[in-house]
Amino acid sequence: MARCLIVGCGCRGLALAGALRERGHAVRGTTRDPARADALRAAGVEPFVGDPDRVATLVPAFAQVAVTCVLLGSATADPQALTALHTTRLEMLLEKMIDTTSRGIVYEAAGTVDAQLLAGGAERVRHACARSLIPFALLEVAPETGEAAGWTAARTAAWTAAAAAAVDEVLLGAQPAP
Repeated sequence: MARCLIVGCGCRGLALAGALRERGHAVRGTTRDPARADALRAAGVEPFVGDPDRVATLVPAFAQVAVTCVLLGSATADPQALTALHTTRLEMLLEKMIDTTSRGIVYEAAGTVDAQLLAGGAERVRHACARSLIPFALLEVAPETGEAAGWTAARTAAWTAAAAAAVDEVLLGAQPAP
């Protein structure tokens, strides 16, 4: 099948990785923390240590990847860093991806990050992909965080199903309506 890269392979990324592996895909997942590499490997994910705040550290992760999932809709950082992550860093990431084997993007456009910031990120993805004729999907299912917020097994399953469907859509080359 295909190799998928998950940028931001935390708890929800691991859930998506499991669903993608069940579909026969190989999965590579990024983490900023080298200590998490063993946990990713144990879940059947090829670990890659890289930081979205330092885009050059992620470039080698794109090798032999068909679709890249940018799962940073609930990233945590100070407001300035989050703004950069979904604006200038995202633009750099998209530009670097053009010269790789990654031929599709799934962008998490919902989460705990400010909705306007995510909408701007979605627009950046839309623009870059239209310019480069690369299929994309916007993951607009809002994840919950923690049991108190309703992050139940059912919510996990719903988010994971939507994310896996977005990957399928991109792999099939479908484009959402503008």
